[in-house]
Amino acid sequence: MDKILDLIIIGSGPAGLAAAIYAGRAELDTIIIEKSPISGGQIINTYEVDNYPGIPGISGFDLGTKFREHCDRLEMEFITGEVIKFEVKDGIKVVTLDDEKVYRSKAVIIATGSNPRKLNVVGEEKLSGMGVSYCATCDGAFFKNRTTAVVGGGDVAVEDAIFLARLCKKVYVIHRRDEFRAAKSLTTKLTAMENVEIIWDTKVEEIIGDTQVEQLRIKNLKTKEEKILDVDGTFIAIGYNPSSEVYKDVVEVDLGGFIVAGENCETNIPGVFAAGDIRTKDLRQIITAASDGANAITAVERYLNSL
Repeated sequence: MDKILDLIIIGSGPAGLAAAIYAGRAELDTIIIEKSPISGGQIINTYEVDNYPGIPGISGFDLGTKFREHCDRLEMEFITGEVIKFEVKDGIKVVTLDDEKVYRSKAVIIATGSNPRKLNVVGEEKLSGMGVSYCATCDGAFFKNRTTAVVGGGDVAVEDAIFLARLCKKVYVIHRRDEFRAAKSLTTKLTAMENVEIIWDTKVEEIIGDTQVEQLRIKNLKTKEEKILDVDGTFIAIGYNPSSEVYKDVVEVDLGGFIVAGENCETNIPGVFAAGDIRTKDLRQIITAASDGANAITAVERYLNSL
């Protein structure tokens, strides 16, 4: 493709779709590249979204569909394919897909997201969305006055446990080590909560349940003793894997592989922007991803006007 577009958006999760809506309204010459022909990103696998303003209880699939329908009303162009190469040549951004098609643009928004790390234990996949969650702030309200477990020992795990302890009857925190990696201020707050029980030196071996999480089979790594915990929900907080492999040799990434970009979504490379879960940020939610999409287009317009 010899034409040089104004903008290429890579990714069709909430950040990419919000950016596409704003790009359409700004009348930017834009294409959106998506890996899957079904838009929405991770949210399409979410059973229920209860914290997106104005439409509580909507399914993730339906919310993703609404985002895409909004883009279609603006007649945005979507291309299905996987980006295998990304380059910047004399200021022009060059994107190569797995079918060897090449697209060029003045600006690019990388909105490829990240995926929560999994325990890879029996029952995890089967019960995902049925009591297994990777986001306490998304799903914690469904477990009010019930018993839950948080797996992990970093800042996010401890923050999740504190959040859940304010809602739940009982919260177990299961950690492979004998001390937390989280900030001292967080661990002090957690250990002061009466309905929290910390289980050290332990890993989850199996998540048990037919149509909902019912129990965890856990194993002490020192004594090798196994036992069963009765729980209604399991929150896995062991980190995220950003989808930045193709881009990390072009733009700056942090130690975790997330693209370094602030609220304006600007990276260290002029004309390259990062939006949504792929970028460095404190809160990864649908609403913050959509916000990034809007912010990114504002920054893109400013960049294009400077050329």
